[in-house]
Amino acid sequence: MRIVDLKIEDVAFGGMGVGRESGKAIFVPYTIDGELVSAEVVREKKQFADGELVDVRESSPDRVQPPCPYFGRCGGCAYQHISYEHQLAIKWRQTRDVLQRIGKLKGVPMRPIIPSPEQYGYRNRITVHALGGMIGFFRRDSHRLIDIERCPISRDEVNRVLAELRAQPRVRDGHYTLRASSRPRVFSQTNNAVANALRDLIRQLIPLDQELLIDTYCGTGFLAKRLLDKFERVIGIDWDKFAIKAAKENATVKETYIAGDVDLELERILKEGAVEAGVSAAIPPSTGSTPATTVIVDPPASGLTANIRKLIVDLAPATLIYVSCNPPTLARDLKELQNKFTINSVTPLDMFPQTAEIEVAVHLQATSFAN
Repeated sequence: MRIVDLKIEDVAFGGMGVGRESGKAIFVPYTIDGELVSAEVVREKKQFADGELVDVRESSPDRVQPPCPYFGRCGGCAYQHISYEHQLAIKWRQTRDVLQRIGKLKGVPMRPIIPSPEQYGYRNRITVHALGGMIGFFRRDSHRLIDIERCPISRDEVNRVLAELRAQPRVRDGHYTLRASSRPRVFSQTNNAVANALRDLIRQLIPLDQELLIDTYCGTGFLAKRLLDKFERVIGIDWDKFAIKAAKENATVKETYIAGDVDLELERILKEGAVEAGVSAAIPPSTGSTPATTVIVDPPASGLTANIRKLIVDLAPATLIYVSCNPPTLARDLKELQNKFTINSVTPLDMFPQTAEIEVAVHLQATSFAN
């Protein structure tokens, strides 16, 4: 066992504090930039090491008492020991730094981070695991379960469902998604208030007099349906046929929703005009995009596929809104997209307080249409 004394210089993306010993980075969870700590080195690599916190010798003024009895053991939250204001500052800085380091972007036009109105009790769904009579979450960096009676970052309705599940005499081993409502079981944002703030932000970013919106990874049409008044036509694409079915249920005549492979359907719409979907000449391939075309991409954590990046670069819709839940893959994609687009703004949103997760919305404009 090797104990080292460190000054924490920064909090890296993912939530680990970073200190240095003889220039070598040592990552220590549950620490805050500026703190002096003692840590046990538990994993030594050539370029870096991992440590576990032993003692906080000089604490940050931003250190607070975590309200959750499972914090530090449960792998869900990383920041309950940090004041909310400093959590926001950390996430803003991490977003900027990741875009600069991975995306090689200079002069990133960062906007202030949009906070969550609720720092606890915001999650409208959780997934718990049942095994051998225990029901709860996995421990950090392991597949060992912690028995959880209540999750403080979840809504009361979710915790009631958790209590009902725990009260059952026999619960089969497996995974259980617990929800605050009985709405269709398709993907939706976890934090209702911040999802609405994201919608309002995107409304502000989209120019006036728009003709066509192509909303990829559209889910049930959360964004598309709230932007209808800004467009003549709306096309939503998602692989989830149940989400698309829900989107179609109350669709207007100017909405078209397509279930299928996002790569293939987007290519068909951009290159062929999506005649089969009942939409005429969306973007004529011979002339490129028109000033009235907007594309929204909200991909999974893996980011855009190479094929979608190429499609977007080749046809360069006038306005591109990229919503990301993973800044590193966002940075990778923006590095390629900047060949045809100007990045007008980058706005982090705190969709997941107390965790290391960051949501980001980027507004891009095709260089050919930039002022």
